[in-house]
Amino acid sequence: MKNAVSVAAGGSRRAGLSRPGPVLALAVALALAGLGTWSSPARAGLFDDEEARKAILDLRRSIDQNQQESQRQHAARQAEYTEQLNLLKRSLLDLNNQLEQLRGELAKLRGQEEQTGNATRDVARDVAELQRRQKDTLAALEERLRRLEPQKVSLDGREVVVESIEKKSYDEAITTLRKGEFARAADALQGFQQRFPASAYGGHVQYWLGNAQYGKGDVKAAAVTFRALVSGSPEHPRAAEALLALANCQVELKDAKAARRTLEELVKSYPNSDAAVAGKERLAQLK
Repeated sequence: MKNAVSVAAGGSRRAGLSRPGPVLALAVALALAGLGTWSSPARAGLFDDEEARKAILDLRRSIDQNQQESQRQHAARQAEYTEQLNLLKRSLLDLNNQLEQLRGELAKLRGQEEQTGNATRDVARDVAELQRRQKDTLAALEERLRRLEPQKVSLDGREVVVESIEKKSYDEAITTLRKGEFARAADALQGFQQRFPASAYGGHVQYWLGNAQYGKGDVKAAAVTFRALVSGSPEHPRAAEALLALANCQVELKDAKAARRTLEELVKSYPNSDAAVAGKERLAQLK
């Protein structure tokens, strides 16, 4: 017993251990426990330093193997964890890429929707503008058609129907005459006669043509025109005035005799007219 204790103590010093480790203490405990069944001196001598050292070395190898296995398993788990982490990272990266792609597609769809909305507003604006132009065009066309339609006009208390272009031409010629542009007025009135020979304005055009010719100095032509009016339309409201104008032309032409006959005709044919009153005064002057 004393020998076994000293062996254990001496083995620890040889191994350089200041304190026995748990494994060495276990080996010693096992050795001491074994001594209880080995009571004889011969068996006690079998536990020498070499066997103890061998047991320790075996224990260390076992521990090293366990540590290596543990390290291997730890490294394997670490590699597995690393692989799983990398896999998770790749999955997160893929997911992030998919999210970015979805964001891009969503932005694209929003842009298309905005473009579609803008296009719809543009079309609506164009349609509204087209409708406005169409309305203006129809209004202008209706106005033109209205102007082309026959119109009722009043001539010396009589209501007659004339074409729109006919009334327009007559009004333009009379406007020119009122401006004192006698030559242009004469041309316009003669043009009217050729264009509208059966016009209700006929007698009036002839009367004003005589005045235009007289105004521009063509007294002979004016006399012919006034006479033509009285001969062709003796019932015309301007016939009496035409005779008075004819007499003035004849005076201008130094034909007092002809002027006197014309004034007498006026007084006789249209005694109740204002022209007849003026004609009487002229007759008195001529005598």
